[in-house]
Amino acid sequence: MDTLRNNSKSEPIRIGIIGCGWLGSALVKALVEQAYYVIATTQQQNKLKSITDLGAQAEILTLPFGDINENSAAVFCCDTLIICIPPGIRKGKKDYPEKIADIIKQAELRNVNRVILISTTAVYEGIIGDVTESAKLKHDIEKVKLLIKAEQHVLKFSKQGIVIRSAGLVGPDRHPGIFFRNKKLLSAPNAYVNLVHQADIIGQILLMIKSDTISGVFNAASDMQVTKKHYYSIAAKALKVPLPLFDEHSEVELGKKVLSDKLRDTLDYHYQYDDLVTWLINSELTRSN
Repeated sequence: MDTLRNNSKSEPIRIGIIGCGWLGSALVKALVEQAYYVIATTQQQNKLKSITDLGAQAEILTLPFGDINENSAAVFCCDTLIICIPPGIRKGKKDYPEKIADIIKQAELRNVNRVILISTTAVYEGIIGDVTESAKLKHDIEKVKLLIKAEQHVLKFSKQGIVIRSAGLVGPDRHPGIFFRNKKLLSAPNAYVNLVHQADIIGQILLMIKSDTISGVFNAASDMQVTKKHYYSIAAKALKVPLPLFDEHSEVELGKKVLSDKLRDTLDYHYQYDDLVTWLINSELTRSN
């Protein structure tokens, strides 16, 4: 078995990434650039080459494991595991907690030192007003209950467990205006928009993997007080697509405003893209349209 936390100059620290989609792939690139040895997983054979092209070791990993013994998976022989798999709850899947439990079980068996789960601020569904990590969650909502259960597996990890509750992700190839090219109806137009740029999530993860003391739950969100109607109108205009349709008969509250002060203070992190309205206007995709 490979040795973990090898501080030898000849052997780079190993980082495992489970789930190599839009965020995971960008994270692989950033870690390789910082000379980490990265092992990244996918469930699709045809994605292996794209991972190796980024400079990482690639392997197939299917979740949940069921009766399959995954002790041979190289990704569990890393100092840090970063979980970037989507919950899939919107698609009717309910096995997200089981998948996370399987990962944590293997992490314990293989002596991983740190697990970071990229969770979601959807766990705050049903809450109104300013929201911090200590908010009382709505356990009676099934989606919330499933997300909490998954997070708890990470928080009970015997070593260093970190949960990042990420707001809606934007960034390269994910311009929010594209969402409305099919004229989707936008509910709760007067609610706050809670978003975070891909570069900021990656920057925060890079700091976390260098710390032996950080653990617990952290919100990740830009510091904007902008309504959905205002923000997505700008997004549509920037891409020269029709304005989204707003459901003016839906709730009129400002909704929830996710606060990320804890993460900012703990990491002494300064967001690259706190003002996502300015990013929206100046993004490459906007300029090319």
